[in-house]
Amino acid sequence: MPFYKTGFPGLFIFEPVIYEDNRGYFFEAYNEKKFLEEKIDLRFVQDNQSSSSYGVIRGLHYQLNPHAQTKLVRTLNGSILDVVVDLRKNSPTYSQVFSIELSAENKKQLFIPPGFAHGFSVLSERAEVFYKCDEFYNKESETGILYRDPFLNIDWKIPAEKMIVSEKDHQLPLLAEAKNNFLFSE
Repeated sequence: MPFYKTGFPGLFIFEPVIYEDNRGYFFEAYNEKKFLEEKIDLRFVQDNQSSSSYGVIRGLHYQLNPHAQTKLVRTLNGSILDVVVDLRKNSPTYSQVFSIELSAENKKQLFIPPGFAHGFSVLSERAEVFYKCDEFYNKESETGILYRDPFLNIDWKIPAEKMIVSEKDHQLPLLAEAKNNFLFSE
């Protein structure tokens, strides 16, 4: 199970080995032993799944410490632009944005460590997104960053008139005003 570095410490692209034949395909979406070989030692405790239509933007969300979550994100159906922002103070990539297209076709997954805000936009007619978390949802620690923060200048690959964003996500603060208790350590 290959892991590819992104240039952001701890943030990996995971591309499972796909076995295809005339019946279809098979792959291991997660294998604890393979993750341990990469020095990724964690226990996933919650799986989340969402279905959204074209133009939906969800995010940018995160939970503060001590409830910060590691996520392993993939797309079961359709295509999304998955976006993260490094919030770890003293990180060499602090406040920088990373994005990748995750699709049912490419089967790539994004491994997101704690200390990143996460969001995605739906590029296909519909998309089903599935992600594993190593911490439970905690409403009191839930927060986020405004998806259209001018400092971050994220290109969501959706025309402005086609964007569908929840009222809750419209109310999120800018990065400069967001709650943040993350500190980078190697």
